[in-house]
Amino acid sequence: MTKDVIALTQRMPDPWTVLAGLLSGGSDKLLGTEGEGAVVQLCDEDGRPLVSVEAPLLVQVAGEAERLLGATAPPVPFWWTEARATTGVEEAEHLAGTFAARLVSLAGGSAWPPEAARSLAVVKSEGVSVAPTPAAAQPAVDVLTDKVAVVIQDRPVVAMTAWLSDAFRAAAGAELGLQIVSPAGSTLSPAVRDSLSGWPSRWIVQDEREGYYDGRTGAVLRWQDGMFAPVEAADATADDPRTPVAASYQEVTDTGDRQLAVSFRTVHPADDRLVLGGALESVWRELTGEPPAGWGTAEPANLPWSLRQLTDVAFDRAPEPTWFVVVGSPDRPGLATVRISRTKAGVEEDVRLAFGYGPDEKPPVDALPRAAEALATRHHLQSMLVQLRKARRDLAMPPRFEGPGVPLAFVLGADEVRVMPGDRARRTPLPEPPVQLGPRARPALYYPLPGNPSDLSGWRDFERLMRHLKGE
Repeated sequence: MTKDVIALTQRMPDPWTVLAGLLSGGSDKLLGTEGEGAVVQLCDEDGRPLVSVEAPLLVQVAGEAERLLGATAPPVPFWWTEARATTGVEEAEHLAGTFAARLVSLAGGSAWPPEAARSLAVVKSEGVSVAPTPAAAQPAVDVLTDKVAVVIQDRPVVAMTAWLSDAFRAAAGAELGLQIVSPAGSTLSPAVRDSLSGWPSRWIVQDEREGYYDGRTGAVLRWQDGMFAPVEAADATADDPRTPVAASYQEVTDTGDRQLAVSFRTVHPADDRLVLGGALESVWRELTGEPPAGWGTAEPANLPWSLRQLTDVAFDRAPEPTWFVVVGSPDRPGLATVRISRTKAGVEEDVRLAFGYGPDEKPPVDALPRAAEALATRHHLQSMLVQLRKARRDLAMPPRFEGPGVPLAFVLGADEVRVMPGDRARRTPLPEPPVQLGPRARPALYYPLPGNPSDLSGWRDFERLMRHLKGE
């Protein structure tokens, strides 16, 4: 299994410190680079990578090492340097550990996992070589077939790291699915969960009883025809192609934790003076009383929250879409993914946001109309859906069943209300009439969804509303 070793250091690893770490395999090890020099590699005698080291990242957001690694990092700001050992080569793992140990020794701090970075001695790796697989060209990919790229992640939280983000882009460019394999104890960051929606991309969980299963659906999987795919149940038929569900996936305990999930889309007129991220900040302030803590183009989110910097990055990448992750402070778990894209309608922001609450904490449901009105009146809201879910306070997704959320409200932006024929948007099949947001001449509409939290009636109400708004 591929191993990641991470050095969390108080000081930036300068070139001499990095060089000392790279000499962990001795002075005769070959060096290579990838990603326009952003990744340095220790290679075998044939030039194939044993260890890939990414450029150090300055993390200025508190709580990210604790959230993603369960590790205690130096006070912010600190430097995060990842070394990734190649699959199936024990010496490569030792090289990565020694590299991290040397960085920590010279720059102060700690390493994760601690047991991997206990030796500063040169690793004996003479004659060690790597199998010539097609995946060697992409440091994050462990297995490559004509159907999928497979990434093995042995981390507490499978996060959207720069490594994994590169793997997603490479797989998409090659028209392949991405399949992530992790141990049973790992969880999935919402940032990765939201990116695994397209078949045959999956989160594959190792399991003692079943071998492997899909961490999102529970379907038992096997490696077949060049990818992990569901196993047919013994009584499956062509009309009913059932798949067995792993027992581990069904072992669910209600801890009382809840998540408030808010999904919304805004469409701004294209303008050089446009500032992005304001819609998310408005919702965040209404629901928590404070702005987001940090953001980044990968996890860990390393930059303090800044509308101007986020906007600059999106404009620099235009017309290509831009993806961001946004996080809250450690005492109020919050995470959002933001996709900004240029379309014929303008500049779209597609946001998926969630906040976590413990059994003794009350989600701020009363603040939802205010958050919706801020979006509708100041940020060109197109639509918004709010749900309350039985899910972990820390927002990480376990490889266990998590039921669907209960819809609390749906909001239709003013432009969408205006283009509907007649008064269809104001007449609804729901018990409660919609609430007008914004000016009377051009209102947005807030639809409360009074479904019963103990069953699926909220979704039935939502489906009735959607059919009505579509004129069905």
